[in-house]
Order: sequence, then structure tokens, then C-alpha cells
Amino acid sequence: MLVNLITKSKMPIIVLETNIKSSLEICFDLARSIDLHKISTEKTNEEAIEGTTKGLINLNEFVTWQATHFGVKQKLTSKITEFDRPYHFRDEQTKGAFKSIVHDHYFKKTENYVVMKDIFDFQSPFGIFGRVFNKLILIRYLTNLLIDRNNIIKDFAESGKGELLLK
Repeated sequence: MLVNLITKSKMPIIVLETNIKSSLEICFDLARSIDLHKISTEKTNEEAIEGTTKGLINLNEFVTWQATHFGVKQKLTSKITEFDRPYHFRDEQTKGAFKSIVHDHYFKKTENYVVMKDIFDFQSPFGIFGRVFNKLILIRYLTNLLIDRNNIIKDFAESGKGELLLK
């Protein structure tokens, strides 16, 4: 897995690339599966409580997640604002603790595998204090959440469990 961190105008961007031996369609659908998201975020007790709460999320649909991060129960609502199956979709925070989150998911077929690329662009609240928190804790924490999630997508796609989940 390739992990990069880009910083532009005080906003960190996490870029991950994961190679998966599966089809574009399976990888794309697993990445937008509410059910797989719940499985991949068991550590933070994420639950979909409003909007699309199971199955596959689509363009202009939203989901509100309730989770516990850093010992604090919080809610985050995101909406699918761009959608080009099976190559790209974008989810954007509409409500939540962050000042902003834009998460692009790209999928590209190569000869031997699918490259799943995440570009996670976020801005914390609280000005300079938020930027310090990003550097000390949050960037590593979010990167690890995304890596764990992508490893579960990879496992489900390559093992065939994903096809069963998507039925």
C-alpha cells in the first residue's frame, strides 16, 4: 500500500493507493457499501443512523454516522456529491466535527489488479490548535483508519466475501 501526505495551505491531504486483485465493479461497490463500512470501523463502533443506513450509497444520498473517537461520541453526515461508476465517487461532510472533509475514491484497472486510490482532504476546526492537533495526532489516526478500511475492502474483494456481502 502506498501512503502519501500532502500539505497545501495548512490543509493536510492523505493519499492512499491499494492494489486489489478483483474487478473494478466489486472494488467500487465495496468502497460505497454501508454494510462493509460498519465492518471496517468496528473499533470506533460506527453505526449508520440516518439516511442510507444499509446497502450501497448512491449519488445525492447521505449517511449520518455515529462513532466514538478519542473517547467522544460524535456524529458525521456525508453526502455522495460525484458518482461515475465504477471509476470515481466523492463523499463530502455536510455536518460534523471537522471544518471540512472531501474524500475522493478512484478506481483504475491495470493488467493484474485494480488500483484503489483514496484522496482524503480535510480541515480541522480551531485554527492553529487544530493544525497542531493534526500534526501530533489526527493525521496518523485518520491514515490508520483508512489503511484498516482499505485492507478490509481488499480482503473482501480478493476472497470472494465481497460478492456475498453485495448480494
